[in-house]
Amino acid sequence: MNQSLADVVHLEQYPIQDDGFRARCKRTLDQSGVLVMGGFLKPTAIASIQSEGEENQHLAYYTNNNHNIYLAPPAPEFPAGHPRNREVSSSKGCITTDQISVESTLRALYDDPEFREFLCSVLGEDELYEYADAMSSINLHYASEGQELGWHFDNASFAITLMIQEPENGGVFEYVKDVRDADRGEMNYGHSGKILEGEVPAQTLSMDAGALVLFRGRNSMHRVTPVKGCRTRMLAVLAYNIEPGISLSESARLTFYGRLG
Repeated sequence: MNQSLADVVHLEQYPIQDDGFRARCKRTLDQSGVLVMGGFLKPTAIASIQSEGEENQHLAYYTNNNHNIYLAPPAPEFPAGHPRNREVSSSKGCITTDQISVESTLRALYDDPEFREFLCSVLGEDELYEYADAMSSINLHYASEGQELGWHFDNASFAITLMIQEPENGGVFEYVKDVRDADRGEMNYGHSGKILEGEVPAQTLSMDAGALVLFRGRNSMHRVTPVKGCRTRMLAVLAYNIEPGISLSESARLTFYGRLG
């Protein structure tokens, strides 16, 4: 089944081939650190991915990890309760690129050259490349009742996600913008600690099924609150590299996917 971009995306609302539209999206992302495009996917595309997700959920690898907000090993120079080492919990299921059908709508969008050109323009990158390993380019995440993503910073400079299915309640994306400056080594432990204690109000993102979200999470602390209710939260992650031939590390693949390939 060959799917064109027009089959998948509401191009009337989101003319992603248009240079002016791309420039407006880039300004929003640069200024806010986030770009939410609600209703980006057409209803038929959403239904197709939801169906595929339900059919393949039994293949998902589930993790329940404790980690610090930097997703890094503990730093022995700080006590366990310090924001640098304080642990939070994350739990989810994941299916990987090699478990997604070659006819999937997710693959059609991920591989579409115009969609990739749009992403390059908005993100300010010359090129975007798929991962060299067989698992990391497209992931579909599942979060059932009680599952969550704890507070953290991303290691990558950007994240691209599609909300596929909202939960009944909970599963809210919360973030606090510009908490640290990783490039300058300014970790801002005091502010991070206040966020962990719930003393800093977080912004929330409203993401209906079919929303495309671009987020810069390297310096903005963020989490997904615990899911409530019987409906599984499904989120697709479209992962690209700015250089060709890059694989996710073996340790990361074992942690996130439970296998190397």
